[in-house]
Amino acid sequence: MYSKEGENYFIVDAHIALWDARPENQRNIHGKQFIDCFYDYHRNLSPAEELWTYEEYLYQGGRRLMKDIFEDGYVDHAIFQPAHLGEFYNRGFGQTKEAYDLAAANPDKLTYNHCFDPRNGEAGLDRLRADHEKMGFKGVKLYTAEWNGDSRGYKLSDPWTYRYFEECRKLGIKNIHIHKGPTIRPLDRDAFDVADVDHAASDFTDLNFVVEHVGLPRLEDFCWIATQEPNVHGGLAVAMPFMHTRPRYFAQIIGELIYWIGEDRIQFSSDYALWTPRWLIERFVDFQIPEDMTEYAPLTAVQKKKILGLNAAKMYDIPVPAELRLPDADETATGPRQPERADLAASQ
Repeated sequence: MYSKEGENYFIVDAHIALWDARPENQRNIHGKQFIDCFYDYHRNLSPAEELWTYEEYLYQGGRRLMKDIFEDGYVDHAIFQPAHLGEFYNRGFGQTKEAYDLAAANPDKLTYNHCFDPRNGEAGLDRLRADHEKMGFKGVKLYTAEWNGDSRGYKLSDPWTYRYFEECRKLGIKNIHIHKGPTIRPLDRDAFDVADVDHAASDFTDLNFVVEHVGLPRLEDFCWIATQEPNVHGGLAVAMPFMHTRPRYFAQIIGELIYWIGEDRIQFSSDYALWTPRWLIERFVDFQIPEDMTEYAPLTAVQKKKILGLNAAKMYDIPVPAELRLPDADETATGPRQPERADLAASQ
C-alpha cells in the first residue's frame, strides 16, 4: 500500500517478469540484441538514481524481485506476464519454473500467468492443458511478434489462435494479455500491430483482452478499438516512465485513455525489471495534467486508485481491504467519456 496526503492506494503491479538474459542463456546474437534493447529503454527513460548496471539488468532472481517490488516498491500484489522467446534463449527468456515456484510460495503476493504460441498446434494445446492442470493460472501473456521457426509472428485472428482461445474458455483462463505496440530488436514492428485485437475481442466477449503498452505508438488505434469493445483493457507498461522524460506526452496518453475508455479499464504496470515500481507509483500519485492541456480533465485520486490497483484486483479477484475499496463506476460500456470536455478547445 502507498499512502500520501491522507489518501491510501492499494497497489497491483499487473505486469512483471523474472527473466534470465545472461550470456550463458543466450542462444544466438538475437538474445543479446533483445536484452540490449530492453536496457536501452531502461537507460533512456529512467531517472539517474534508478539506473541499474548492465550486469545486474541481465538477471535479478527471486530474492531481489521480492525486495524491489514488495519491500521497496509499495506493491500489494503483482502478476507475472512471461515471454518465452525460445528462438533467442536456451531456457527461454521468462523463467517459468522459477516464477511459478515463487508465486506458489507467495500466493498472497504473486499471481503467475502463463504463455502459449498457437503455431505449436495440437502439441501446444496439449501442453496448455497440462500446464493449466498443474498451475491453475487465470491468464496468459501473448507475444504476437515472437519468432517460431520460419515464422516471424502471428495474429490473434488466425484460426489456430482461435482454437487456443476456445481452449482458454473451456479451462477458465479469462485474461488474455497481449504485447501490442513497442517493437524490440530484432522483432518486427508490424507483428505488434494492435488491429487484430478488434477481431478477437468481438468474437470472444467472455474473455478480457489486456493490451499491454496500450498499443504505443498506435495509441489512437487502440483507443478507437477499446472504446467500442468493453472487454478490451489497457496496460500502462512502458507508458509510465514517460512521466519522467516526456511528462506532456504521458499526460496526452493518460488523458486520451480516460477520455476514450474510462478509468475502470486501465491497469498500472511497472514492467519489472524494465523498471522498478517505487518511483513510478510515487510519480503517478503526484502527476497531474498540465493546466494548459485543457482538452483533458485533471486526474483525481479516485482515478489513480483504480488505475494503480483496484482495476486489476477486480479482474483477478485479488482481496482488497474494505477500507481501500471504491464503488464500481457508473459508466457506459462503450463510447467516449467525459462529454463535458468535448467542446473545450472550440470554446476558447
